[in-house]
Amino acid sequence: MEQTAVRFEHVSMAFPGVLANDDVSLEIKKGEVFALVGENGAGKSTLMNILYGILTPTDGRVYINGSPVDRFAPRAAIARGVGMVHQHFMLVPSFTVAENIVLSREPRKGRIFFDSAAARRETEALSAEYGLAVDPSAVVGDLSVGLQQRVEILKALHRGAEILILDEPTAVLTPQETEELFAVIRRIVGQRHMTVIIITHKLYEVMAISDRVGVMRKGQLVGVRDTADVDEKLLASMMVGRPMLYDELEKTGTPGKELLRVEDLKVRDSRGLAAVRGVSLSVRAGEVLGIAAVEGNGQSELIEAITGMIRPESGKVFLLDRDVTGQDPGAIRAVGLAHVPEDRLATGVSAQATVADNLLAGRQREKRFTRFGFHRRMSTVERYASQLYERFDIRGAGTQAPAGSMSGGNMQKVVIAREFSFDAPVLIVAQPTRGVDVGAIEFIHSQIIAKRNQGCAILLCSADLDEVFRLSDRIVTLYEGRITGEFSGTFSKDEIGWHMTGGGKREEAG
Repeated sequence: MEQTAVRFEHVSMAFPGVLANDDVSLEIKKGEVFALVGENGAGKSTLMNILYGILTPTDGRVYINGSPVDRFAPRAAIARGVGMVHQHFMLVPSFTVAENIVLSREPRKGRIFFDSAAARRETEALSAEYGLAVDPSAVVGDLSVGLQQRVEILKALHRGAEILILDEPTAVLTPQETEELFAVIRRIVGQRHMTVIIITHKLYEVMAISDRVGVMRKGQLVGVRDTADVDEKLLASMMVGRPMLYDELEKTGTPGKELLRVEDLKVRDSRGLAAVRGVSLSVRAGEVLGIAAVEGNGQSELIEAITGMIRPESGKVFLLDRDVTGQDPGAIRAVGLAHVPEDRLATGVSAQATVADNLLAGRQREKRFTRFGFHRRMSTVERYASQLYERFDIRGAGTQAPAGSMSGGNMQKVVIAREFSFDAPVLIVAQPTRGVDVGAIEFIHSQIIAKRNQGCAILLCSADLDEVFRLSDRIVTLYEGRITGEFSGTFSKDEIGWHMTGGGKREEAG
């Protein structure tokens, strides 16, 4: 007889003006991998934060291993065998691996002094038990993201976790690191009959690792299915409440002449350290060139140098055969470049300004929007903004509402609408769907491919490797500021993932 690890009975969680969880009843079995999916704001993280004790539900009951939860606090949840690995790791970068793993449960010498040798032994024993190789003496801040995640999992296991919650666990992992994580999950479920709950938006991962999947929409649990009985398209449709066509992107035409060229570009970051080390690439009309890289390998500085946001140390940038190296963003835009920046809040929109003002930014001095060179024609502005608002399916309180009042996905649509409406021959798109839900992803991807089919040269930079695969005609991998590989035709995840971690660089050195 299967035992229940977690049971939610009619759980609701209300915040001012928002019902984040609406009468959710759900059972999660002991020894299963359960995936929880849904759009942004669907309530899945809220539900798991209740389980981990971060939030106290407004109504309903929660049971762990059959016993009701009467006190909601992380310490109480940990005592009941619940562990959680957050999307943004809760590690102390200056501490060693062993120090992080035993944190709050430190072995002592004479009840006073920290026993570092015992901490290392405990870490080594735990590491060997679960096949999670780590160096107990390594400083966490020096580790890769994948190894830091491994430390987080070991920390939860050290605390006696029997129910492990993983929040977007593969968001910044390479394909190889993702496979290693899945192997770890299978191992801990098999060895300790643990329950693993994964919050994710990557549906192919749901299919690869989970036994069952629960779908949430607008705070409600709309269905729980055996993973073997569903596919990605059905899950996506359940998430948004309508049929999804997101896998049907038709690429037409063939690449034309070169419109963007970068030659031996070298860029330093804000600390003065070398971030881009001699990158050369080109993008042709009617193609998408994707940059595949783990975050922090120079892709942000490369994009900023091409678009004029920072000045390169050396090298050249040619746009439509014109040398635009080191020019300011306005001058480069005037030549024929549009740019969707990676951080919509910092550089994509003005949160205080209206949606209309954000949609007009960069065009506000055009004659059709001005009178006598100064005063804007408000009727023309509103008509233009309303057309874009409708065309790009922006949803909110209207064009006169502050952009900051919108959801992340709709804010991103404002940036996409503004930049795509310039009809520039070259388009640079950085992290186009970061933090947006599956419905918005479907729309944004379709707009990118429409631009590509119209003959636009598109340079795409995304931390989501599936997105790079889906949209790109060619892919270059970037590692420590250098291009380590170039791919076209049929893409191999394993090969590209290997180059993303320096494989191509090591191959050249050998």
